[in-house]
Parts: sequence; C-alpha cells; structure tokens
Amino acid sequence: MEIDLLDFIEQCRDLAKQALGKHAGEPASGGFARWVHVVLHCFRLEEGHSYRETPNRLKYLTEIRDVLGLDRHDLPDYSTIYKSFDRLKMWVWRALLRVSAQQHPQSGHAALDSTFFDRRRASSYFRQRSGSTVQTLKVTTVTDVESLAVLDVHITARWKHDTKTGPQVVRRNADDLQSVAADNGFQDWHTEYEIAAYDVEYLVHYRGSSPKAALNNALNRANGYSQRWMAETSYSTAKRSLGDAVRALGWYRQFREIVLMFALINIESLCEPL
Repeated sequence: MEIDLLDFIEQCRDLAKQALGKHAGEPASGGFARWVHVVLHCFRLEEGHSYRETPNRLKYLTEIRDVLGLDRHDLPDYSTIYKSFDRLKMWVWRALLRVSAQQHPQSGHAALDSTFFDRRRASSYFRQRSGSTVQTLKVTTVTDVESLAVLDVHITARWKHDTKTGPQVVRRNADDLQSVAADNGFQDWHTEYEIAAYDVEYLVHYRGSSPKAALNNALNRANGYSQRWMAETSYSTAKRSLGDAVRALGWYRQFREIVLMFALINIESLCEPL
C-alpha cells in the first residue's frame, strides 16, 4: 500500500516515543536520541534503503528532517545507524509492535498461523563462514481478526512444531484474548488444555472426517473459525510490502528486523494512503 511518507514518519515518531517511555530522549549512538534511531530504522526498512543510502536520502528530505529534529549538515553517519540496531534491544521493537497494535480496535478474537522468511539472500558467504546451515526462519503470528493488526510475533530458527510455538504466543497475550482460531497444524490435546487454562476459547481445526472431528469443525465455523484467514492476510501483506527475506546478517538482527517489519505493517494502516 502506498502511503504518505511524512505522515508515516510522524506516526513512527509518536509511537517510538510511546514505546520507549522514559528512555525515549536518552542519547544513543552518536549522541542522537533513542527515538530518532528507532524512526530512522523504520524509514530505512520502509523505503528499502541500505545503511549507506539512509543518511544520503535524508539530505534531500527537509520536512522529514524537521520531524526528526536533524540538521542537514549534522546527520548521523551510516555506521552510527548500523551500530544502533545492535544497541537497541529486542524489547524496543516488541514495544513498538505492541503500541502500534494498540492503535487499532481490539476485538479480542485472534487468528494464529505460521509462515517462513528466507535468510539465504542476506549473504551466502557469511552463512558459510559462520557455519550456519539455517536457510529460513519460522514466524508465528497472532492477528486480530477485525483490524488485521499483528498483536505478537514468535520467531525461531529451529522450526519447532506449531503445537510448541502456538501456546507460547497465546500465553503472552492471554489477558487480551477471548478466542484464537488456528488450523490443524496447531492441534493436539496438550495445546488445547494449555490454552483453555488461560480462559481463551481455542477454535482449532481437527484432522480427519470422524464424527467428533466433523462436529468440532462445524461448531468452530459457527463460532468464527472462518476468520482464521486474517492471519494469512497479515503476513502476506508484510511480504508484499517489505519482502519475504531478511537482509541482516546476524541472527539476532534478523529476529529484530522481522518484528520491526510487522510493526511497520501496523503503522502503515494508520497512515494516509496516496
């Protein structure tokens, strides 16, 4: 979706300050405030710029520099922006994801699903040199079925089974959920009991065509299971807008990049379209 870039930067500024709280104004790399670095990374990923390109583009974007409080002759160096992505911990990006989701109406009904992001494109040479054999990262998302806001993201390089990752994501958001819809990849009795213990209705599709499975699936459809496709829409939107591959080299950077990608999808829908 094409959006007004200035509106996007202003939204990122407000949400970054909210996510960082009292730490927003603290100086980070190069003496610039932490919230400025957060917005710079949002701008970099949204526009698809490299670290070297980002300060160069800002030289010619006066209104965006004004929002960030940056002078044309005192922009952060690309190496400063690069290092700040290391120094800003995962909690910063998760907080940004959370506050961006809170700007959307919360129905309490969510969809649970998994997808994959490619990490081979980052650098085959780096992967070989570091001895890494992981080529894709598995991402499990929880998406509000009405607003399409991504509420939470779980990322793993070990490809844990959906019945292991699903409860972890639901557990973190159980206080805000009334029901969760998931396909049969998330179905086993351990998972059902664990999620039921959080007082969350688990609308999971059963395998097979036995009378029990047919009855359960019919009841689920009546209770809103058909909205499960919303999860697929959310990560499909992320991949079409920002790509289906991560660009960072280090695995911890890739995890942060994916969380930031879904936060940007939440923010994009808050902005004025072109």
